[in-house]
Amino acid sequence: MQLGINLGYWGAGMDADNLAVAQEADRLGYAVCWAAEAYGSDAATVLAWVAARTERIDVGSAIFQIPARQPAMTAMTAATLDSLSGGRFRLGLGVSGPQVSEGWYGVKFDKPLARTREYVEIVRKAMARERLSHAGEHWTLPLPDGPGKPLKLTVHPQREHIPVYIAAIGPKNLEQTGEIADGALLIFPAAEHLEETAVRHLRAGREKAGLTMEGFDVVPTLPLAVGEDADVERLADMFRPYTALYVGGMGSRKQNFYHQAATRMGYGKEAAEIQDRYLSGDKDGAAAAVPHSLIDSTTLLGSVDRIADRMRAYAEAGVTTLTLSPAGFTLEERIAALRAGTEALERAGLA
Repeated sequence: MQLGINLGYWGAGMDADNLAVAQEADRLGYAVCWAAEAYGSDAATVLAWVAARTERIDVGSAIFQIPARQPAMTAMTAATLDSLSGGRFRLGLGVSGPQVSEGWYGVKFDKPLARTREYVEIVRKAMARERLSHAGEHWTLPLPDGPGKPLKLTVHPQREHIPVYIAAIGPKNLEQTGEIADGALLIFPAAEHLEETAVRHLRAGREKAGLTMEGFDVVPTLPLAVGEDADVERLADMFRPYTALYVGGMGSRKQNFYHQAATRMGYGKEAAEIQDRYLSGDKDGAAAAVPHSLIDSTTLLGSVDRIADRMRAYAEAGVTTLTLSPAGFTLEERIAALRAGTEALERAGLA
């Protein structure tokens, strides 16, 4: 199992520190550095900057939002980043959510599975430097009865195949991801529930495509906080607001993918309370309502040995790249957490 690092969103006042974290991860041999986007910093610019200041580590979008870009533009960006980084780019895609898609981009959040499938098909064609033509429900290239003609990407990616990852949570999305992608980006994954909530759906998609899980990258993101085992509950409290935001406030009452994920892990009653409190404006109450066991099972907390045990459980559940979000109030604390992650991987016998 490999390790990755997630820098999250740029522009939160820690940009210089984030670059230092990426450079330390590069030095330590981490496999990939991911950057995200929502409605603030864009991921492409951040990844270009990180790639220019690192040497070996891959850079990946987690995620490029599908409603933000035409598929041909995404192919252009991916090919450019792969070329500039010397073949170190990984393309992560996702549909985002209804509030961002419709409120920020003005793109109707409908038929997300069909839209994703079509988008990936076009992106793959363009990155393969085929003459681009497509007749689908969401995109038609070239437009009929006009001056457009099938064009071919003029940029040569460093590699013949740029790996495509999809951020997936629900069963149908996970199955389709297994069918059409090279990897899955997961959030709030508990090792104990990973087979039933994710891997079996990914496997079904692979089988539908006539493939196995061999070579498919299962990539959950986990917050990491290092300390004494006796302090695990205190460490978990650091992530209460984060968990409450996703389970309670990331989406509407009717459509919150993370709320649904928590419910599938057996926290339906608790998830309902978190959402009720969050949407009523009681964010502190929502954070207080998050069960410790939900946080502990979806993060890496405690001593290096305890983290090593958890890493081993994720590897046994089918994880191939474990992406860490190291917590810390200072750069030194985040760097120390990165180093602890490497040490834990070695102690787990997974390096």
